[in-house]
Amino acid sequence: MHILKLDPRALKDNPDGARRSKSSPQADALLLATVKAVGIIQPPVVSPEQDGGNGFVIQAGHRRVRQAIAAGLEEIEVLVTDAANDNGAMRSMIANIAVEPLNPVDQWRGIERLVALGWTEEAIAVALALPVRQIRKLRLLANVLPAMLDQMTRGDMPNEQQLRTIAAASLDDQKEVWKAHKPKKGDTAAWWQIANGLSKTRMYARDASFGDDLRQAYGIEWAEDLFGPADEDNRYTTNVEAFLGAQQEWMTNNLPKKGAIVEVNNWGQPELPKKAERVYGKPGKGDSTAIYLDRDGKVQSVHYRMPEPKKPAVADGAAATGSGEPEDEVSVAKPRPDVTQKGQDMIGDFRTDALHEALARAPIEDDMLMALLVMAFAGQNVRVDSGANDHVFGPKRFKRHAARLFGEDGKLSFDMETVRVAARSVLIDVLSCRRGMSNSGVVARVAGEAIGADGYLTNMGTEDFLLCLSRQALEAAAKGAGVQPQARVRETRAALVEQFGADKSFVHPAALFAPDSRDVLDLIRQADLDSEDATPAAHGDGPEDESRDHELPDTGNEDERPDSADGGLADAGSADFDADEDDTAYGIAAE
Repeated sequence: MHILKLDPRALKDNPDGARRSKSSPQADALLLATVKAVGIIQPPVVSPEQDGGNGFVIQAGHRRVRQAIAAGLEEIEVLVTDAANDNGAMRSMIANIAVEPLNPVDQWRGIERLVALGWTEEAIAVALALPVRQIRKLRLLANVLPAMLDQMTRGDMPNEQQLRTIAAASLDDQKEVWKAHKPKKGDTAAWWQIANGLSKTRMYARDASFGDDLRQAYGIEWAEDLFGPADEDNRYTTNVEAFLGAQQEWMTNNLPKKGAIVEVNNWGQPELPKKAERVYGKPGKGDSTAIYLDRDGKVQSVHYRMPEPKKPAVADGAAATGSGEPEDEVSVAKPRPDVTQKGQDMIGDFRTDALHEALARAPIEDDMLMALLVMAFAGQNVRVDSGANDHVFGPKRFKRHAARLFGEDGKLSFDMETVRVAARSVLIDVLSCRRGMSNSGVVARVAGEAIGADGYLTNMGTEDFLLCLSRQALEAAAKGAGVQPQARVRETRAALVEQFGADKSFVHPAALFAPDSRDVLDLIRQADLDSEDATPAAHGDGPEDESRDHELPDTGNEDERPDSADGGLADAGSADFDADEDDTAYGIAAE
């Protein structure tokens, strides 16, 4: 490498130079004034011609050479160096970026030249100190209409998503859309309109449940998104109708037992059968499955539960002899509760799943296990046949747990670990917070608090659950989570959903297991009443039977009333039972 003095007019431009776009007149005028005043401070870099000529080719400093000629200089100093094996491609890129940043189109042209010479995207990124993502973004310009490239050369660039949409379209489509949205001279382009005009819905192979046989049957051909994430399957098709048809046929062929294909509503949510209750926790054996296609064409599934058929109501004597005329009703606007009925159902599911998880995994002392087992059989949902019917181990559901405690000779033979496993299993089968027939009532909540099941509750900071909260409850939840309530409810809800992602969890206070102390006292009080009713005097038809109903607390929730029709604390020996009814319908049968 050495310095020579040469006539700037004798120097030849490098046809592979990185800068193609003209510099601004202001930048050229400033450089010319500098050359006239102090000369060229940094000599241009040149190299001997490689085709056998005696001249020199400019590798870096084209603008300095041009302004030296404009200034009338007869000679200038140049730095002569050997030509690189890439004909100065990388040197030209770096020099231009350092002196005056290239516009994105010129950067892309330089990158494409380097790629053609064998450079990888990663190596180019390291050399230019640019992110690999930026290199890949610039390479999208290879698929852009030249007229659009001219607009981008002026510094009017679309954002990355718009550029991806434009680059994915054919040149013919780009030409038509550009013709409709081409800006006036000097104006910026409406890239969002251009991108919208070129956007086509993509269905990705990674979301397809169907196999190659259905793909061929529906004539689906995969295209490759070359600029998608390297660790994902980026094959896609724009033949949306065929993709959805193949997905639909796959669902029909793979419909699970107790499954149904359902449509989605305007919000993309599945339309379940009428009166169906969605199961947000783990599905039970009697639950059904609904499968559907979401907005991305992906097969999704949810579980739901149909209500049990209600027994026909029997009118009492007073109702039978009444006039049948409805009483006057006063229309009173009822305030929306903090948590709706659906929200309470979801809380029941959340509690039950957390309770079962805690019962299976949380540390529980042996004496606590025994206490919980006793409470479990006092639950509202417990139904145990008496020994008089030869069902020694109770319902079929509990036989498999009890069988673990017996040896081959039919005698009790177990170790403490076996007892623990059996006790946990029984508790899981018995205790439930789900609303409806399986609700164990306050005893399940006492059990959950005792073993720390609150720590197993799932994240409730989801759109589905937050929709169940009133505005007041939602804003209270937001303040508790450090989220500023917004003017609109849906904005507050969206902020909460964003706040509680994979690392954070939201549990509504109403879902915590700790019961109201009054409910626990009612449980104790009702146990005392049942003990009194077990005496012969309580089995007559006298006033004591009538007073019993008047003394029961009314919690406002029929499922949680200690002496409801299916209450687990009722005594089968009571005169309240109808001898014609099946005893097992009323909770624990008499022994």
